[in-house]
Amino acid sequence: MYEVLDDTAARAILAMERGNSIRRVAQHLHMPYETVRQAVNRLEDAGYIQYDDGLFVVDSRVRDAARELVAASASVSPPSIEEAYVIPQFGGWPFAFTRIDAVYVWTKGGYQVGRDPDDYPLFLAVREQDVHHWEAFFESFDLPTAFERQRREELAGPLQIVIDPQPSLEIDHVEGYPVIPRTETIEYMQEHYAQFQSALTLFP
Repeated sequence: MYEVLDDTAARAILAMERGNSIRRVAQHLHMPYETVRQAVNRLEDAGYIQYDDGLFVVDSRVRDAARELVAASASVSPPSIEEAYVIPQFGGWPFAFTRIDAVYVWTKGGYQVGRDPDDYPLFLAVREQDVHHWEAFFESFDLPTAFERQRREELAGPLQIVIDPQPSLEIDHVEGYPVIPRTETIEYMQEHYAQFQSALTLFP
């Protein structure tokens, strides 16, 4: 099993939604198509996944094992900023990048403000009913969560997850990232005009 279920294969399993193509999984992971294709082929040969009008995991225990492997890897080698953007997709509950991250995603990385590599919060909108699931999930990755941004000196590392609970979510997708709708993002920028004045020009 462990020869097949390496870090790439585990991530592919966690990013896989029933009916996905290999290309869709690669987009979720923001990894090269060929790298994901090879991992998927190994998983299919081993019987962990199958293809029937799209990919699917044959047993939920395989997904649980993959999550444990990726979480253990993250506890040994903390995730990079780029990896932190992918990790929420392994959670199994809906979410959308919001606030600063909504601007970052909608501008395709073209506008970054209020963060640096040593102090990097990620802002996620989640359903109120799922908050405790997300808190436990991120705890398994040694990523602290809060409802408001914490000061850097209060944290053990540069990354933190700021959770924004919502009664329900409306989600768009930009280059594989789930994000709050464009109109909500523009409203957020207008409410914080001084911070996002130049970013608004990127939203004609």
